[in-house]
Amino acid sequence: MSVKAQFPDESVAGRFVRQGDAFRDWVRADGSSPYAVESGRYHLYVSLACPWAHRTIIVRALKGLEDAIGMTVVDPIRDDLGWAFRDGDGDTTDPVNGFAYLAEAYRATDPAYHGRVTVPVLWDTQTKRIVSNSDDDIMRMFETEFDRLARHDVDLYPREHHAEIEQLNELIYQTVNDGVYQAGFAATQAAYEPPAYRVFETLDLLDARLAERRYLFGRVPLETDWRLFVTLVRFDAVYFGHFKCNLRRIADYPNLSGYLRDLYQVRGVADTVNFDHIKRHYYGTHDEINPTRIVPIGPLQNLAAPHHRNAL
Repeated sequence: MSVKAQFPDESVAGRFVRQGDAFRDWVRADGSSPYAVESGRYHLYVSLACPWAHRTIIVRALKGLEDAIGMTVVDPIRDDLGWAFRDGDGDTTDPVNGFAYLAEAYRATDPAYHGRVTVPVLWDTQTKRIVSNSDDDIMRMFETEFDRLARHDVDLYPREHHAEIEQLNELIYQTVNDGVYQAGFAATQAAYEPPAYRVFETLDLLDARLAERRYLFGRVPLETDWRLFVTLVRFDAVYFGHFKCNLRRIADYPNLSGYLRDLYQVRGVADTVNFDHIKRHYYGTHDEINPTRIVPIGPLQNLAAPHHRNAL
């Protein structure tokens, strides 16, 4: 029996192969790009459901850039026309450009663009175009280029950890962040099993690493911790069941479970997590995986419970 892939243009022999980012310009503090660091100039379009967008929301909050960089949230239900701005519960209308769909930002930047429209998007209100739709680049811009506008002195990319951050970022991205999607969007058994097993091989390694240190690099959370967090916080709610990554829950890991609660309880982070948007998006949008679009009532997670990580 043939099975239709969730995103046919990103399916190779039943395997999900994510498209590349289309726009990768940079805002530079040193003036070496056309995009200067200016308060109020840039606007962030995000989905609260999307882990890639969630990374940028967290860094914006941790650095205290909310006053300098505006943000608009799209509706969690993505239809055939893509991410939308809608009136209603949560009011996700676009106050900057009056867009009805995020695809309008893509067409304004490149009228010939025909790929999948993704979040996050960093928009330049002066040139009326997308600076970047790369979550990796947007995170790093917020971490390193906007310091003079940041209210909080937080270094998520310290020089002494650059090489190890890049190495661990790559492992976590390939096998966990994108690994759950490779398993969840697989259209054949053969395409599903290898990435699904790799997810848990890496989670096992990370759980062991966290047995002796509070965060991935020691006493404070860095960029890599937040790249991992956005997958962990969605795991039991959607990836375990919806994406069939069900060998173990994060709740079953002695160290990862406490680590997840620890990160969730960092100042400002809980406000960036919206399980209503997360669950409605995944279960209500991926109709090739969940054709009934029924949103499950569980699991019940108490991420505010004590994490017992302080002694590490």
